[in-house]
Amino acid sequence: MDRWNLYSTRPPFFAMHLLYLDDSGSVTTASDRHIVLAGLCVFERQPHWFASNLDDIATKLWPESPQSLEFRGADILGGKKHWRGIGKEDRIKAYRDALGILGKSNQVTLFGAAIHKAAISPADPMEYAFEQVCNRFDRFLGRLHKADNTQRGLIILDKTTYETSLQGLARNFRTVGHRWGQLYNLADVPMFVDSKATRLVQYADLVAHAIRKYYENGDASLFDIIAPKFDAVGGVLHGLVHFTPVGAQCNCRHCRQRKAH
Repeated sequence: MDRWNLYSTRPPFFAMHLLYLDDSGSVTTASDRHIVLAGLCVFERQPHWFASNLDDIATKLWPESPQSLEFRGADILGGKKHWRGIGKEDRIKAYRDALGILGKSNQVTLFGAAIHKAAISPADPMEYAFEQVCNRFDRFLGRLHKADNTQRGLIILDKTTYETSLQGLARNFRTVGHRWGQLYNLADVPMFVDSKATRLVQYADLVAHAIRKYYENGDASLFDIIAPKFDAVGGVLHGLVHFTPVGAQCNCRHCRQRKAH
């Protein structure tokens, strides 16, 4: 690709990767040891395909009004809201089928941060998770650039996810960077959207909830479906981080890798 200079009449072509994120766990709820921020990165032409597949699952469960069936992990497993009238087995199958779409796709890369609140106290664990995910997404795009595949990134979050504090943090990224340096490959500050309006944020919620069940409860039944899709190179895991208190024992892949280095 020709370099674009001041005398060029044609701007450079950059493709876009979209990272949809949502959170799981509450900073203010004492019983929640971890908070999680996680989601999926897809190429700009892929959201319609992923959304259509989730629509198909919704249509089988609620054919009268599939669009009103919002896929959120806690609601599905707890039988809440529109999921109240759907049997437990069908709800669990729907969750697993939705994650299976991600697990079987070659067009998706997952990112996530599970932060033990005690490990970061008194700092805000959600802001720390956001820094972690943004940094790892930026490095992913940087690797593509070095491989002569220049991409730009845009982060899209559920509007209920720490909108005010994360927007401020994102603005600072553009001017003063973050604790590991600066971000170079993001096109703009994050966008905040209504999760009801986009299936991709709903996927992100399913991913985040599956991660939290794994780290909070030791339940890997959902996490294992998507575990191979987290960003990794040469067997080194980059897309998932677990931050624990000093001296805590954890045998997850990220913690094993950290101990090895």
